[in-house]
Amino acid sequence: MATETIDLERYIRSIPDWPKKGILFRDITPLLADPKAFSEAVNALCAGFVKTGIEYVAAVEARGFIFGAAVAEKLKAGFVPIRKKGKLPFKTESISYDLEYGTDTLEVHRDAVRKDAKVLMVDDLLATGGTMAAACKLIEKIGGQVAGIAFLIELCELAGREKLSGYKIKTVLSY
Repeated sequence: MATETIDLERYIRSIPDWPKKGILFRDITPLLADPKAFSEAVNALCAGFVKTGIEYVAAVEARGFIFGAAVAEKLKAGFVPIRKKGKLPFKTESISYDLEYGTDTLEVHRDAVRKDAKVLMVDDLLATGGTMAAACKLIEKIGGQVAGIAFLIELCELAGREKLSGYKIKTVLSY
């Protein structure tokens, strides 16, 4: 039985001047609303990581949780939520990182991964790479090994890959 390949770009809506003038926002909600497109996106994020021994999938809130949890289920791996400061109820490890105008802090439970476990990092979008770079460092800080990073969309002109050099990076769609 032949499988149908879905053109995922058809499900990404481009919204000019949002959240501010000069930004072209890539909206994933049409993709999330279509079960076949969403399933295809999850399969594409998993490609290259099936049967590689991934033990955990980690993702940063909020849209990262949508894809990260689905990828974890597909890979039969545990899911690790990485959250903004003050959102996790147990003992945490944190990392602060620079934003364009200020800093932010991410946290993860200290016992979220087993020492030396292979962790796949997942997010919907690679823009400047700062948040994912911090998330990777945080997973390594608690003893995990970042086995790869998978993004649904990469905004190439923002050069986020540069902050993630040294990691295996997979993107499904590039703009």
